[in-house]
Amino acid sequence: MWSELKKAINNISVSADWIGIRAVKEVSFNRFVRDALPQSNGKCSTIGAMVEVLVNGCLGYGATSSLELDSLQAAAEAAYKQALANSNWWIHPFQKARERPKVVGEYRSPSAEPLHALSPGEMNDLLVRVCETLKVGDKIVQTTASATTTEKDTWFISSNGSEIYQQFLLFSTHFGATAQDGPIVQQRTNNGWSAHCYQGILDFKEEGLWYRVRQIGEQAVELLKADECPNTRTDLVLAPDQMMLQIHESVGHPLEIDRILGDERNYAGGSFVTEDDFGKLGYGSPKMNISFDPTVKGEFASYGFDDTGAVATREYLIKEGVLQRGLGSLESQARSGVRGVACARACSWNRPPIDRMANLNLEPGSASFEEIIGGIEHGVYMESNRSWSIDDRRYKFQFGCEYGKLIEDGKLTKTLRNPNYRATTPEFWHSLIKVGNKSTWKMYGTAYCGKGEPNQTISVGHASPVCLFTNVEVFGGGN
Repeated sequence: MWSELKKAINNISVSADWIGIRAVKEVSFNRFVRDALPQSNGKCSTIGAMVEVLVNGCLGYGATSSLELDSLQAAAEAAYKQALANSNWWIHPFQKARERPKVVGEYRSPSAEPLHALSPGEMNDLLVRVCETLKVGDKIVQTTASATTTEKDTWFISSNGSEIYQQFLLFSTHFGATAQDGPIVQQRTNNGWSAHCYQGILDFKEEGLWYRVRQIGEQAVELLKADECPNTRTDLVLAPDQMMLQIHESVGHPLEIDRILGDERNYAGGSFVTEDDFGKLGYGSPKMNISFDPTVKGEFASYGFDDTGAVATREYLIKEGVLQRGLGSLESQARSGVRGVACARACSWNRPPIDRMANLNLEPGSASFEEIIGGIEHGVYMESNRSWSIDDRRYKFQFGCEYGKLIEDGKLTKTLRNPNYRATTPEFWHSLIKVGNKSTWKMYGTAYCGKGEPNQTISVGHASPVCLFTNVEVFGGGN
């Protein structure tokens, strides 16, 4: 691949100030089983390149599914014409030295064993067995299990000497059960829909799998007879699999600088955060420490460089409750004057990179799980995201969970079904009073974060400990 790209970058003929080529090759396998019957065994393979040019301070883009020199030349010419036309109306003059610096390096996903360590037949047999194990009784009316493996290679080369290679080995799994008793229907999944997403980790080969599978089936049945979540204000304890959604929606999206600048307003919405808030806004309590960290080994959105070549480093977005940085690329940082991170990401070769989340993690505190619930006289514990709703400014939200427990006198007691909670983003994060230690810290991810026009669906990772929030409105309902 490098020989073709080097030949292209040296021979493309357009009068641009800078030229970059990002080539992507991706192969994915998806297997899905329902009620112990295989439903699909699919393979998807794509390859192509995005050519990016800088002309008169304006960026232009052209994509091609062919890596032949003629095709790359045509893409470069289309990108040049676009940039030249747009340069009459640019909103900020970009510079190659600042927004597209020279970078050389490589990144490879950690991998204890290859993604094909399980053959297609072995994987299907495993998914069938998962469904059979989930079927703990007649009340289980549907079971599902799926697994997706992806190998993704990217090459980035530029006219000012950048050469970057990255290899991603991605693995995601899901299983869940639906239980029914008359009009009551309840679902239980493995920490939420397709939450087990990792790099280089064959999640289905871990110890304790079959205990967890049976537990999910049993909890789905358990929820049928459970009490409804009470409607009250109380102490709320959230498990890491729900904190994942909370961080994603009320921290990740509102801190995207392109959204703050108004670029996403017509499609994905805006943000309650302003450019002037960085460095001084009290986003939450002093217990709140959120990091942007693509360097975590095995987390779903780890990488060495973003899709413009910016070097990925661990940075605090929020430290001791105070807003520090935004999710802004080198371009967005130049436009806004706000410190950002290496977060320009594209979902494929035919999309330009935009400001996206990667790994957003809540840093662990010092409390054990027992210490968190031990001081609660009355409260509610919730696990696993089920539904979500948040306004366009990422300010007012309500989230629903799959599974809840009543907390009474420092202990988990009755199971609760249909647990939900609502708040505003600042109110909620300021109510954070205890953060779990490393023993409560768990890592999850999702492959389905959407944003951009045309839409880009991209992978992100989230990790968090168990957290305690005080005086939160909780409620039931939503069978």
